[in-house]
Amino acid sequence: MAEETNADVRRAVAESIVLARREGRLLSPDAGRRLPVADAYAVQDVVVAQLRQGEERVGWKLGYTSDAMRRQMGIDEPNLGPLFESMMLSNDAVVSSGVVQPKAEPEIAAIIGPEGQVLEWRAAIEVVDSVWEGYAFDWALNTADGSSAALVVLGDVVSADSLARLPVSLARNGSIVQHGWSRNAMGDPAVALTWLSERLAERGDQLREGDVVITGGLTAAVAFEPGDVIEAAVGNASVRVSRS
Repeated sequence: MAEETNADVRRAVAESIVLARREGRLLSPDAGRRLPVADAYAVQDVVVAQLRQGEERVGWKLGYTSDAMRRQMGIDEPNLGPLFESMMLSNDAVVSSGVVQPKAEPEIAAIIGPEGQVLEWRAAIEVVDSVWEGYAFDWALNTADGSSAALVVLGDVVSADSLARLPVSLARNGSIVQHGWSRNAMGDPAVALTWLSERLAERGDQLREGDVVITGGLTAAVAFEPGDVIEAAVGNASVRVSRS
């Protein structure tokens, strides 16, 4: 029997993720445990190419920029994944389909203007939806799955003057369940954005005018069940999403 190569592992993991996503089912993490860390983004690229044919990339998400999220999910370092037009929702949107085991977390989004400069910062909720059953993954598996990106809800504009000093709260069905600070994203969301720019440059890419960048969860994520209403406050800015 021929020895399994890294290329075989990459192909098998990518095919498993693509098929599971298309069928709306979950994968056991055992399906990808052999994936080397160095190959995670290569698998992500294959998965994106197959699942997002014809879709326009509209930005990026950062994952695990806060200690709270790294502790919750057992991840040691940040990662990134692409965002597409079909993922973007307006404030107070209702999610009716397309997610399997979603969770929600508060974030700060950067809207990119000319020459890579930030046009504005906005409160956001990211709805994550891992393909790995029970969110049982390591860094490589999460990265291969696009850092669990599913949906992004954009809310009010956030003041840039106090960007790293804003209190953050996350409420589920009217009760606050998480507290945090805007500085939880690498000490400052602007620092997280710089980290992304550097990682993209390493890959021969860059931020483009009009890109939306969510800079990482500012608290632990919470379950997003049918009938739930999730609200986040970032300073005086707010954002809301519900699930039917």
